[in-house]
Amino acid sequence: MHESQSRMIENMVGRSLGFWQTHFPRLQALFPAQLGAVTAVQFYRAVNKVHPSFIRVEADELTYNLHIILRFELEQALLNGELAAADLPAAWAEKMQELLGVTPPSDTEGCLQDVHWTRPSFGYFPTYALGNLYAAQLYEAATSQNPAITTDMAQGDPVSLVTWLRENVHRYGRKYTPRELIIRATGQPLTHAPFIRYVTKKFGEM
Repeated sequence: MHESQSRMIENMVGRSLGFWQTHFPRLQALFPAQLGAVTAVQFYRAVNKVHPSFIRVEADELTYNLHIILRFELEQALLNGELAAADLPAAWAEKMQELLGVTPPSDTEGCLQDVHWTRPSFGYFPTYALGNLYAAQLYEAATSQNPAITTDMAQGDPVSLVTWLRENVHRYGRKYTPRELIIRATGQPLTHAPFIRYVTKKFGEM
């Protein structure tokens, strides 16, 4: 659930058209040589460009979950004894080619790019994918319950969205399980449907 909050602000707010139509002029003023001839819409399209990448934290919204699947499947193989640690770099390259169509040029851009396994935080990666699903479902419920959020977001103002999140998510802390909380906030258990609707609409219009 907590990852849904960062994923929502990063992507649904920070990569929205309204956000950049509002804030791009300031960025343009800071970097006139680089952005002087660029429009807010062009910049919005650039930050949402869909393309395979080696690095998870640089991935677009459509390919991001493939990075999670890659890590989860390799974690399972490691923990089940089906994959030796020494064979991880090759397995990573093979799986990345299978899922994303690219092969990392080095382990730095492959299996060594994350800090999670050095902590160790095995099994954590799926929380990012779950965060994407929770975020989309919460965002859809928020805009349905308070249509003004859509208008505010189109003007680059996330205050009404954050207010809804504080009222329906943040104030409960760990009082409820994720399942209980998502049902209280949205009226239904976690489902992939809002995420599919979100990316279909956003990238279909782009």
